[in-house]
Amino acid sequence: MKAPNFKLLSTSGKIVELNKVKSKFVILYFYPKDNTSGCTIETNDFNKLLSKFQKLGCTIFGISKDSLQSHEKWSKKLNLKFELLADEDKISLNAYKVWVKKKFMGREFMGTVRSTFIIEKNNIIKEWRNVRAAGHAAEVLDFIKNI
Repeated sequence: MKAPNFKLLSTSGKIVELNKVKSKFVILYFYPKDNTSGCTIETNDFNKLLSKFQKLGCTIFGISKDSLQSHEKWSKKLNLKFELLADEDKISLNAYKVWVKKKFMGREFMGTVRSTFIIEKNNIIKEWRNVRAAGHAAEVLDFIKNI
């Protein structure tokens, strides 16, 4: 399946256009909210394994609807070595169908379903939806190692 292109602001201060990223693999992980417990676990895990991902030719981007300012503050707090992308207008969230109706304690609302996509040559080669944060980064790494 073709990976939907997007242009989003990153914590590096640049605009990231997916189709122009030069990597063997691009890992996009969508998460609900900066500075929350599950999102912190998942983001820290990707950060800890970053050098292993890079050796396999991967570039990682974390994406949420939070503002660039929120991303920058959280990125600094976690000492992240990869970029977070701000999607306040939900462009990529809608394109990847991760902005969905959710239910919690009998209440319905729109939110981000934790999901990860691996992209090779502008094609989605693997996706995970409704991800459990703990251990997920290692699962993604194992998948890439076995390609």
